[in-house]
Amino acid sequence: MSASVDLDPVDLEILRVLQNDARTTNRDLATAVGVAPSTCLDRVARLRRTGVILGHTLRLDPVALGRPLQAFLAVHVGPHRRPLVDPFVAHVLAQPQTRALYHLAGPQDYLVHVAASDVEDLQRLVLDGFTARREVTSVQTGLVFQAWEAGPLLPPA
Repeated sequence: MSASVDLDPVDLEILRVLQNDARTTNRDLATAVGVAPSTCLDRVARLRRTGVILGHTLRLDPVALGRPLQAFLAVHVGPHRRPLVDPFVAHVLAQPQTRALYHLAGPQDYLVHVAASDVEDLQRLVLDGFTARREVTSVQTGLVFQAWEAGPLLPPA
């Protein structure tokens, strides 16, 4: 993880613009934030170098890719020890249905966001991909009816 970085208003505006459209050209970005293109390029490079900007991603529509059924799987692993956890994490990340994996504190150990082609695919994933593993003691499935994305992630005021 990156340590906290001091960000001025220009840096914050650069992040706001890029979060809304990561394909913004440097020239357009510089114009939007009111600095010279060379200054903007230097600032973006610093934001990358310090780990504030982690990269660029491509978002895909799971429905268009034949995976319209999304769910969260709350998984409990026991015993919760590294020799079992590391292979479990690798296994989950290798599943084509896995969209994200979170390690939690609380009654469940992991929350897995998955996108399945249909109910049978989801059932197969739960039974063969999760509960068949000896370290998995329980799986609770919650279907996603609708999802919204929040706005840009900016540092607290």
